[in-house]
Amino acid sequence: MSEQHRCGFIALIGAPNAGKSTLVNALVGSKVSIVTHKVQTTRFRVRGIMIEGNSQVVLVDTPGVFAPKRRLDRAMVKAAWQGAEEADKIVHIVDAAAWFRANDPKLARPQDKKAKVDVISIVKELEKLGRKAILVLNKIDLIEKENLLEQVEYFNKTGIYDNIIMLSATKGSGVKDLRQLMAEQVPSGAWHYPKDQVADLPMRMLAAEITREKLMLRVHEELPYSASVSTESWEPKKDGSVIVRQVIFVERESQRKIVLGKNGKVIKAIGQAARKDLMEIMGIQVHLFLFVKVANWAHDPERYNEFGLDFE
Repeated sequence: MSEQHRCGFIALIGAPNAGKSTLVNALVGSKVSIVTHKVQTTRFRVRGIMIEGNSQVVLVDTPGVFAPKRRLDRAMVKAAWQGAEEADKIVHIVDAAAWFRANDPKLARPQDKKAKVDVISIVKELEKLGRKAILVLNKIDLIEKENLLEQVEYFNKTGIYDNIIMLSATKGSGVKDLRQLMAEQVPSGAWHYPKDQVADLPMRMLAAEITREKLMLRVHEELPYSASVSTESWEPKKDGSVIVRQVIFVERESQRKIVLGKNGKVIKAIGQAARKDLMEIMGIQVHLFLFVKVANWAHDPERYNEFGLDFE
């Protein structure tokens, strides 16, 4: 089998909101990484499993690489570069639309300028590693082709990319080309996972991430990034269904009231959306119960361990 099959790890790195999680889901064909309006959503390495021909590619979806300020930020950035260093190949994802706007004084927004700074810092770090990477220019559906050619020329001059792929993860265009290229990049060897497995993330943790996605989509303007979700219990029933109890951790009482909403309307909507996704993924009936607690979890070593991050 090892002579005919290929298998390896490919790390996806990029600035926050570059579209890494959306691309992982598009490559795998199933939800294994959460996608929200809020940047820095991925807190730990999620391994999606992509099959292309005789190749099994284990995708390491890292946290967005940015200038860290808090303890959580530092742990996330460290995890991102650890994932890159340990992988067989690195894919650097750039938001092409944000890069274009950042270079135009009339269009540039603060988040675009910050994204450009983050991209340049990643380029410098890749140069230090001395490894060739695949460059993915994402969100190409949002800008004109001639503006893409200017970006290709810029990144080509860095000398750190051996391939450049232009695509739109949300539209699906160009994703097939990337799949084929990735399949060729992994070494020969036996597959690490069964053919029908799409991730090695424990279901309890995936369930918590799905609920956090729905939480951020619903209250991303009112709730800070520091909110967290933990699956406290997972109880299979004789009829094949499962009872899931989760806790949403916030830092202040005012935030707890936002999550609950008037007469519990907000948390009910979050639970319904999360339950729908879980049932689609698992193929069974899910009874989901959500609770909200106030706790300073961002300084709790146990929570970092749950995310697979180092507490420093």
